[in-house]
Amino acid sequence: MNGFSPDGYIIDQDYFDAYEYRTIPASDNGCGWIAAYNIRHYLGHDVSFEDVLHEMDAMHTLRVPGPTIMAVMRAYLHKYLPEMTEHSGRAAALEAARMSRCGILRYSEAGIPHFISFVRDGAAFRFFNVNDGLEDYACGMETFFDTHVNTPQYVSVFTL
Repeated sequence: MNGFSPDGYIIDQDYFDAYEYRTIPASDNGCGWIAAYNIRHYLGHDVSFEDVLHEMDAMHTLRVPGPTIMAVMRAYLHKYLPEMTEHSGRAAALEAARMSRCGILRYSEAGIPHFISFVRDGAAFRFFNVNDGLEDYACGMETFFDTHVNTPQYVSVFTL
C-alpha cells in the first residue's frame, strides 16, 4: 500500500479504498481518522492506522455514510490527547495554529468540510492530506490559511 510519507504519516487518503469507514470506502471520507492517526504518530504513540480507523468508526452511533463528526473527533482526542485545546473561528484558529507544535485543522477545502493534520517543521509547518498535489506540503501557517482557509465556516483547530 502507498499513501504514506517516508517517515510514516498518512498523506493521501485516496489509497485507502480497501478500508471501510462509516459504511463507505475510507478513500471518500477518511480525513478525520487520518488526521487523528497522524498526530498520534507525530507524538510517538504506538498505534496502527487500522486501530484509529476502527475505533473512530465505532464511535459513530449511526451506521450511515458520512464524514467524521466533530463530536467523535472531540471524544477521540479527549481520550488520547486530553491536553489538546480547540479553537473555533478563522482568526482564533489561525492564532492558535501559528503558536502550536502540531494540530488538526477542520476547514472547507474546495467547498467540502475537511480535516488535515499539521506538524511544526522549523519555522514552517508540514500539512498532510490537503488535496491532490499537496499530500505532504510545507509552508507558513499564514500562507496556508491565506491559500486554503478562505471561508469562515467550519474553521476549527485542535492544537498542542
